[in-house]
Amino acid sequence: MQSPPITELNDRAREVFRQIVESYIEHGSPVGSRTLSKLTMLGLSPASIRNVMQDLEELGLLASPHSSAGRLPTELGLRLFVDGMMQTTAPTDAERGAIESQVAGTASMEDILGRTTSVLSGLSACAGIVLVPRHEMYVRQVSFVPLSPVRALAILVGGDGSVENRVIDLPPGLPPTALIEAANYINARLHGLTLAEAAVRLRAEIDDDRAQLDVLTQTLVQAGLASWSSDGAARPVLIVRGSAHLVAGDANDLDRVRLLLDDLEGKEELVRLLDSASGGEACKIFIGAENKLFSLSGSSVIAAPYRSAGRVVGVVGVIGPTRLNYARVVPMVDYTAKTLSRLIA
Repeated sequence: MQSPPITELNDRAREVFRQIVESYIEHGSPVGSRTLSKLTMLGLSPASIRNVMQDLEELGLLASPHSSAGRLPTELGLRLFVDGMMQTTAPTDAERGAIESQVAGTASMEDILGRTTSVLSGLSACAGIVLVPRHEMYVRQVSFVPLSPVRALAILVGGDGSVENRVIDLPPGLPPTALIEAANYINARLHGLTLAEAAVRLRAEIDDDRAQLDVLTQTLVQAGLASWSSDGAARPVLIVRGSAHLVAGDANDLDRVRLLLDDLEGKEELVRLLDSASGGEACKIFIGAENKLFSLSGSSVIAAPYRSAGRVVGVVGVIGPTRLNYARVVPMVDYTAKTLSRLIA
């Protein structure tokens, strides 16, 4: 069911609806007509407000937990509010500084993503999530540093800015200049390829006698590529931080929290959900049953893609209750994604 266009609501209905949604987001409880009559500037009586609330309920935008309670926005109503009425609030200087501080330094990309997700969780009071690229990294630059006559440190800089180091065994009798030749070959001929693609091209060039490398250097290049490819499948694809925020914020709704934590354990489903956000230019918002993964727990996801060289390499976001502060959290997630994109550009 789609929400009606916001233009179908008159000024009175829009104001009543907005007050109910904002009160629900702040307090998490139903809003009654008498309370609302004290909040609005329309000068409506409780009876008039009840009539408006009834109309909004018939449109599917509001619901009542029981007959004597006030009204809550439905997921359909929240979608209408987010798409047509919400006025976002830019992150404060302190919030921007907290996010930017996590991408500074020379830590590995995985560490940076973990720290960034943690600070996003703390700022939003939600669970922070980041989807790490599932594909093999793209080769940006490779170097080899000799450690001994029989061992070297292979350093790979990926297209997303991540750095991985591996200690590899050197072929017996390898001349010192071979480390430089091997790195030059990879950087000139295999730049921009995935590890799998690089291995295929190397094999083809060796078979066609176009590699211009001696046998020992060919062995070194192959060993370097293999050292990174061997554990590619074991890399984590999803980082979740701050699940405790979900419990702290919903202590009176433990059944829903339990369902949500179960959802977070179903990482394959969550990865598919985040994958669907990777095709957008900005934040995507999934509210409750709009995605079957959270249809029971009644949770929302805000996610935005981050990029390297114009290519989407991951998704960062938060998971929280449907009544989370969208106006504040959406810009925060968007700013985090843009900060990560600047880091790995």
